[in-house]
Amino acid sequence: MAGFHDKERTRQSEIKGGSWSDKTRCPQCHSQRIWKDGVRRLADRRIQRYLCRDCAFRFSESTQANIKLNVAGEVLEVSKPREDDLEASVFKADTLVKDPPDESPLPRGEDVGSHASSIHDSTTESLKDFRLHKIKRQVCVPEGGMINLTEVKPQQEEAVAGAKQKQDPAILKGKVLQYSLWLNKQGFKESVTLSRTAIIKQLVKLGADLWNPESIKELIARQETWNDGYKRNVVYAYSSFLEMEGLTWKPPRYRQPESIPFIPTEAELNQLIASCGMKIGTFLQGLKDTGADPGELAAIRWIDINKEARTVTINRPVKGHSPRILRVSQDFINRVEKLPKKSERIFNYYSIKGDFFGQRKHAAYKLGNPRLLKISFITFRHWKGTMEYHRTKDILYVKKLLGHKSIQNTLIYINLENAIFQSVEDQFTVRVANNVGEASALTEVGFDYITGEYNDGGKIFKKRK
Repeated sequence: MAGFHDKERTRQSEIKGGSWSDKTRCPQCHSQRIWKDGVRRLADRRIQRYLCRDCAFRFSESTQANIKLNVAGEVLEVSKPREDDLEASVFKADTLVKDPPDESPLPRGEDVGSHASSIHDSTTESLKDFRLHKIKRQVCVPEGGMINLTEVKPQQEEAVAGAKQKQDPAILKGKVLQYSLWLNKQGFKESVTLSRTAIIKQLVKLGADLWNPESIKELIARQETWNDGYKRNVVYAYSSFLEMEGLTWKPPRYRQPESIPFIPTEAELNQLIASCGMKIGTFLQGLKDTGADPGELAAIRWIDINKEARTVTINRPVKGHSPRILRVSQDFINRVEKLPKKSERIFNYYSIKGDFFGQRKHAAYKLGNPRLLKISFITFRHWKGTMEYHRTKDILYVKKLLGHKSIQNTLIYINLENAIFQSVEDQFTVRVANNVGEASALTEVGFDYITGEYNDGGKIFKKRK
């Protein structure tokens, strides 16, 4: 008797605790040992779920609604019911099925009776009603056979997951490094490798999808601060990236715009050089003396400088240029000797370029000359070509000095010289050298020898003011 009373007290405690209700029975085994097992939320109501502690059957409370089901026969079997429907097995179904109309694509049954469990035939308690979906559906079958809808969603999820995985910062960083190594393997020069890698990094920073060429086209077209020349370089860099990935695209067309370069005065160049720090000032002085491309001067090594002859050997010319030996001033030699020798190279181009803009802005503000803001590294090359043609009137000499392989690239300096000096009368400073020492001194500061020896022994030199 003690065991019976203990069980009764436990039953009364569970009823008071709300774990189960004596009005709810398991439709499978009709047990009242029921636990609440969560709530299924619908748009307009909530449906309580239950779990039978005896047979482990899960079911929901009855919605007490009259429903109509599409039934093709008298027996309805549900082996794997959906989660949104009743999780139960229906073994019998007493149905009244009407013949479907001719225009109906599927058979339709009406007046479906309650379904009883076959386990307890003596008890005719109806199972939970199925929820009625008032949605019209149409099933299309392709000619090749049925569509396995269970495979479509995983495939779509895999595609989305793959796209997100490609945009992972770690993966993008590794891909940029792989691209840089690939350019080296393809034989591109270091300057080209650095510039194209920087462009791909910039695209990644802008949030571009590197595996979607159409989005890259749209991104390039939206950049209002990029001129057509830079956009063309971006197209070249991205085309080589797609080549590495084994992909192709139809690149947009951008052409290098033709414009007249800005030519400052020599005084302005000297002001900017004096205003910059030691390393940047030395680099600018080398550009002014040689007229070399910035990438060429940045590639020189300590062994490329001949201090006695005051020459610099350009052994790593950029694309379209020829190697050459160029004379430099004693000022440049003195500046170079003060720089620390930390590596084989004298200059770090990207480090210098990053610091140059800030120092140029400070110099323009300090000197009150906004024209200094228009001076870039390549401006020194344009200035050198223009001044050398004005001094010699020899376009072939200028071509050799600048390292051009085609004379067409040098002809621009004829137009620049005519535009700058067309309204300026040539004025010269004249000096007379009486011996070899004086002649050498005048030549060092830019004077040109113009006449033979006179009766008094003097020789005339001139220099353009």
